[in-house]
Amino acid sequence: MNDINLKYKIGITLIKGIGNNLAKNLIAYVGSVEGVFKEKQAALAKIPGIGEMLSAEIVAQNVLSRAEEEIEFIEKNKIQTYYYTDRDYPFRLKECADSPLLIFSKGNCDFNNGKFVGIVGTRNATEEGKENCRKLICDLATMQPNTIIVSGLAYGVDICAHKAALDYGLPTIGIIGHGLDRLYPAAHRPTAVKMMPNGALITEYLSQTNPDKPNFVQRNRIIAGMSDALIVIESAARGGSLITAEIANDYNRDVFAFPGRVNDEWSAGCNALIKNNKASLIESAEDLCKFMNWEKQNAVGNQIIQTSMFLDLTDEEQEIVSTLRQHSDGIQMNELAAMLAKPSSKISSMLLEMEFKGVVRCLPGSVYKIVK
Repeated sequence: MNDINLKYKIGITLIKGIGNNLAKNLIAYVGSVEGVFKEKQAALAKIPGIGEMLSAEIVAQNVLSRAEEEIEFIEKNKIQTYYYTDRDYPFRLKECADSPLLIFSKGNCDFNNGKFVGIVGTRNATEEGKENCRKLICDLATMQPNTIIVSGLAYGVDICAHKAALDYGLPTIGIIGHGLDRLYPAAHRPTAVKMMPNGALITEYLSQTNPDKPNFVQRNRIIAGMSDALIVIESAARGGSLITAEIANDYNRDVFAFPGRVNDEWSAGCNALIKNNKASLIESAEDLCKFMNWEKQNAVGNQIIQTSMFLDLTDEEQEIVSTLRQHSDGIQMNELAAMLAKPSSKISSMLLEMEFKGVVRCLPGSVYKIVK
């Protein structure tokens, strides 16, 4: 592992009182994560949110020996690390203000390519719920074979989603609430192992971190943040799935839910999401694809607008047109920004201008495509 700053990247996550947001602000003030540990205490104390106590903790550098231990674990177990400014850090997650500073992954998956669908639900899934989950994933594998299924590897709907993805040949990612030196629940280890060749486990937690309840609430934001669409299969009136749905709404993700009978305990949460306009009702993969505009569309040759017709397009706009032409189903705005290695804010304003020119159109889910 050649990242000479990894010790400091891990170290800053170990300082009590410094969460992800404060850490990012601190690094921005100082200029680098290594600089944080080399800055004088007096200068650190003046940074908003730091003060005397936290600056003393940073200068003491008691966390760096633990960070070095973690690096040994990472290297021994061939774990990938993704820092929030890295190019291959999941771009969907990067746009979330409270995204992890650093994530750890085991497996083989491109986090920035394909359509990411988060599937969550109760640990007490009914047979009907499990069948809805399996059918949804089976049909998605046929309609959208570049779909990646994201879930939490928990009992019930989560493990059903992971197993169905494996059965139907879709990559699947499990977001866990502990270190990569263990797996909870242990009964799901065989499934996790099968996910590795064409999927991954992701965590923001270091090894030796126990699967404590608050960690699973925290990890829900990663499931929401990594998803283009989040689907709640079944949920009681209260539960982790509803927390994930709330976060997804806060992140401006598209949220969907399967409806259930009025008096069914495990449909109460889904029905409430739909009733309160916090989720759109779906009953099939076809419904999801229509909402997300993921239907496969074949362009008719003579209907495609030629770039040369748009004499007022800038070179950067021509580049966007060229990229969109290669994706007939359209591209999500943030994914397009990642492809072109440009800030999302700049791509957004350029796409708006191109909409005014009649070159592109915006579809649900912030997906853009060439006007046919």
